[in-house]
Parts: sequence; C-alpha cells; structure tokens
Amino acid sequence: MDFPPRLLAAAACLACLAFSTLNAAERPPNVVLIMADDLGFETLSCNGGATYDTPNLDRLAAEGVRFTHCYSTPLCTPSRVQIMTGRYNFRNYDEFGYLDPKEKTFGNLMRHAGYATCIAGKWQLNGLSYPEKYPESFRMDRKRPHAAGFDQWCLWQLTRERRDGERFANALVDYNGEEFKRLEGGYGPDAFRDFILNFITEHKDGPFFVYYPMVLTHDPFVPTPDSPEWADPKKRMKKDNRFFKDMVEYMDKNAGKIVAHLEKEGLMENTLLIFTGDNGTKGSITSKMRDGSTITGGKGTTPDAGTHVPLIACWRGKSPGAVCEDLIDFTDVYPTLASVVGTDVSGEVLDGRSFLPQIRGEKGNPRDWVFCHYTPRWGSNDHTRFVRDHVYKLYIDGRFYNVPADVLEKNALTPEDMENPAARERLQAVLDSMPPWTEEDAINPRKKERKSE
Repeated sequence: MDFPPRLLAAAACLACLAFSTLNAAERPPNVVLIMADDLGFETLSCNGGATYDTPNLDRLAAEGVRFTHCYSTPLCTPSRVQIMTGRYNFRNYDEFGYLDPKEKTFGNLMRHAGYATCIAGKWQLNGLSYPEKYPESFRMDRKRPHAAGFDQWCLWQLTRERRDGERFANALVDYNGEEFKRLEGGYGPDAFRDFILNFITEHKDGPFFVYYPMVLTHDPFVPTPDSPEWADPKKRMKKDNRFFKDMVEYMDKNAGKIVAHLEKEGLMENTLLIFTGDNGTKGSITSKMRDGSTITGGKGTTPDAGTHVPLIACWRGKSPGAVCEDLIDFTDVYPTLASVVGTDVSGEVLDGRSFLPQIRGEKGNPRDWVFCHYTPRWGSNDHTRFVRDHVYKLYIDGRFYNVPADVLEKNALTPEDMENPAARERLQAVLDSMPPWTEEDAINPRKKERKSE
C-alpha cells in the first residue's frame, strides 16, 4: 500500500521527535563536582556546625544525600591525586604539587564518555617546585589540564608558584593555555565561578562535566568581597583568622550560585552535583558545634580533624533527601562517575567502589573499611598508614583506637584494655593485604632544603 508523501513526511517527523525525546530522557546526567580547600566536616551547619552559616549547602544536603563518614588524606595534593584517579597514593603519588601526566583521571574518563569537560580553581599539579627533577618546559606546560581530560580550564597555580601571586585579591589565573593573567582589582573565586557558569551555559545541551577544586577556604585568611574590609584595596590581603568565617560563607555562596544557575538553565533535574572538601581545616581554626563541643582543625594530621570531610550528593528527583552513614573514601569518586556514564572500568587498577546506588537511596555495596596511605612529601616526615571502620582505627605501627570514644587519638588501646580483638584482627588483615611499604621508602629528600628556603 502506497502512502501520500505528506503522510510519510509527517510520520518521519513524529519518529524523529520520539527518538529525540527518548534520547533526552536516557541521556546521562551532567556532573558538577565541587571540592573546597581545607574544609573539614565540622564547618557545615548541616553537619552540626554552629560557627558558620552554610544555607546553600544545607539545602543541597536536605534535597540530596548527606554522607557522614567520608574520609580523605590530610593534605591537598595527595587527596587531589587520589580523587582524580581512584587509586591510593602508594600507586601514584610522587611529589607534593605534582600529578604524573601518565595517570588517567576522571577528566579523561568523562571526556572519553562524550562529555564536554571543564576545570576551574586550584591546579597545583605541574611539579613547579622541582626544577632539579622536571625541565622548565614540563613545569610550565600550560596545556597539562588538557592531557588530564579537560577541554577548558581557568586555574590558579598552573604555571606560577604561590610566591608569584595569591589566589584571592588580584589573583594570577591561567585561561585555556594562554599566558597567565593578573586579575587587577578582581577576586579569584569570582573568576573561577563565572568561568564555570559560562561553561554550563555554553554546554547546557550536554552532557558536561565540571570539576571545581575551589581555592576557598585555604589560607591566607583574608577578606572576601562580602567583608567590610574589601572596600579598601589596601586591606584586601589583610591576614586574620576571623576572615575564615567570611571565606566559608563566601564558599557556600558560590556553591549556591552554581545551583541557582543550573536551575535557571533548567538543568538541575539532569545534573548530579557532588560537594566535598579535600582535607581537614587548618589547625589555627577552632569551630563550635551545636552540641557544645569544639573542634580544632587537623590539616596535615591523621585523626578525624584532618581526614573527616563533608560529602553531599544531590541528583534532583533521584536522590532521596537522606543521611547515609556508609564509609566513603576519595578513591570511590572515580568509579562512581564511571557508573554514572556507564563505562566499564573493571579492567583498570582502581581501589574504590561506586556509591551511585547510595546517591539514589539504594543499599549499594558499602565498604567495611577505609584505608589511608599518607606520605605528605612536603615539610613533614609524618608518614603512616591506617585502616578504620566506623568505630576502630589501626595504624601500621600498631596503635589502635576507639575513635568515637577518643576522637583526638590520645589514648591508644593496650592489650590489657583491648575491647574488641576481632575488630583489630580484621583491620590488621587489611593492612597486611596492602603492598609492602616502609617509612624509609617515603622519606622526602627535599625536606631540609625546603625548610631552609
């Protein structure tokens, strides 16, 4: 039976419309991963904090899933290498401020899956501090983010060290491989945020992946544009611990502006937004909790104050508005993103596991333990390993703690007061399963040289 040409054309249009609608419904979600700098678990109101106002992240947590047991390493570069690769630091951490370009990152993963990719904020991964190890052309490679999987970037400390310029007032910024620029009169966190907002608009038809390693709330603790002191350009780099509160709240404000922009573009229902911090708060900061307790920051140390970080995941319409007590560590982010985009990573050497089911309110495959291999390689010989569960924590040197009862780890359990030998045995088996490692292997030969600089 022959059909009139008009009817055939109409049928073809309907078929195309149905196909495009199906593709839109099945399209994998956009992903926005925000990681604050030096922001411990205690700083968010939704985690019981009483010192800082974080309404935007609190709302995101109420709508999504707030994870109460996420752990990082205690220092920025080890955490960044770990979260970007899904692998523990004994596999891939060579130097502070350095990521081996041979490592496959979640940027590579997402770009290979067809995503437009963007990174904005703190880089600090080109090995700038090691002229004796890496040639200048390598250290000053302005296109290294592209090799790490990012199509566009707006970054601080890509080709210039911290001593060349800070990240806040009058920040030094590298844009997409161009020569760095100084933002005279500007504020670095605003530039990074606006770069991301423009990227989202440009790629709103998706899918896109945004990695936002914030420069807030790292020291120096200085005024933000919301601080009264900002009105005087001479006071914009005035250092004072009291500005940490302003920085936390500006960090929350910037996170809220990204959420508002996604809503404006009609993208929240098809965007997975993840927020975390790279390690604990700096030790000069003490924060109050609603239960009346106080927490002093532990950045660079391995108790909870250095390793316990916030984690919020929100996928509107798919995350349940819940609190999840499952153990999470930074190696889990890479396989979670692989699950989001449907990429099989079973052939890769990874240490994490996906927590996408928990984001959706499902049981998933939660961890029984979290492991940390801590080799700072910067101004410290505090090298160690530990493994922990919700209650107990065992170090490679045999120290064993009941963490809820001794959060500062002041009183290691002795054989005489060992309350749960079976738990210790389980954690010891995990340590024994890891590749051999000794303190001598990890000693940083540049420690004394750096201290003299």
